[in-house]
Amino acid sequence: MKMGLQFITPLWFAATRVFLGALCLFAFLALKGGVRLPGRGEISILVSVAVFQIALPTELIHTGLSCMDAGRSAILVFTIPLWVAPIAFFALGERLTRMNLVGLAMGLAGIAVLFNPLSFNFSNPSALTGNGFMFLASMSFAVAIILIRRHTWRGPIIQLMPWQMLLGTALLVVAAAAIEGDPGFEWSAPLIAIMVYNGPVASGFCFWAYVTVSRNLPAMSKALGSLRVPVLDVLFSALILGEEISLIIVSGLILISIGVLAVTVGDLKQLKFL
Repeated sequence: MKMGLQFITPLWFAATRVFLGALCLFAFLALKGGVRLPGRGEISILVSVAVFQIALPTELIHTGLSCMDAGRSAILVFTIPLWVAPIAFFALGERLTRMNLVGLAMGLAGIAVLFNPLSFNFSNPSALTGNGFMFLASMSFAVAIILIRRHTWRGPIIQLMPWQMLLGTALLVVAAAAIEGDPGFEWSAPLIAIMVYNGPVASGFCFWAYVTVSRNLPAMSKALGSLRVPVLDVLFSALILGEEISLIIVSGLILISIGVLAVTVGDLKQLKFL
C-alpha cells in the first residue's frame, strides 16, 4: 500500500483494490456455485460491514499511510482487539475480565511509549493526522467485529463478502470523487503489480482466508498467528522501504502484542475475529 501511494491517490487506490477483491470473490463463488443475492434480513449486516470493516477503515488507512511509516501504521491498526473488549462492555453488556483489563493496560502502555513526547512530534500536523487515522481505522474494525458478533448468520459469511466489498467500493468511489476529484493516474507495470497484489491477493484471497481461519482454528491459534502481522510489517518496512526500527518501535510493539495476547486469553470466545 505504501508503495502504491507513489502512483495513485489514497482513496482511488482503496476503491480500486477493494473492487478487484470483490471481483475475485464473485469469481470464486461462481466456480463453487455459491453466488446468491443477499436476503432481506442480511441488508443491515451487509451495510454495517461495508461501512465499518471495508470502506471507512480502508479509506483511513490509505490516507494515513501517506503521512506516516508503514511499520508504525501496522502496529497502531493492530490494536483492534484492545478496543473490542471495552466496546463490547458498553454496547453488549459483556463482562470485562481481569485479563481483559491487564491486556488493555499493557496495550495502552505500548501506545504511550509510541507517543511519548521525546520521540513523537506533536507539533507536526501530518504526523498527528496519519496516526489519528490509524487509530480511527482500528476502532472502526472493532465496531465491525461487535456488529458481526451480534448478527445471526443464515449461511456462510463468504457468500455476503463480495456484496459487502462491492458496496464498500461504491462508497469509496463516491468519497474519492468528492475529495480527490478525477482519478488522474496512469497505469504502469509497477502499479499493475501493486494492484494485482493488493486486489486479488491482499483483498480477495486474504479476506476469504482470514474468515476461513477464524472459523476453523481455535481463537488462541489465530490470535498467536496474528501477532506475526505487525512484526513482519516492521521488518519488511525496514528491508523494502528502508524505515528505521528504533527502540521505541520495538518497545511499543512488544507491549501492544502482550496486551493483545492478554485480552485474547481473557475472553477467547468474545475475540473470535470473523
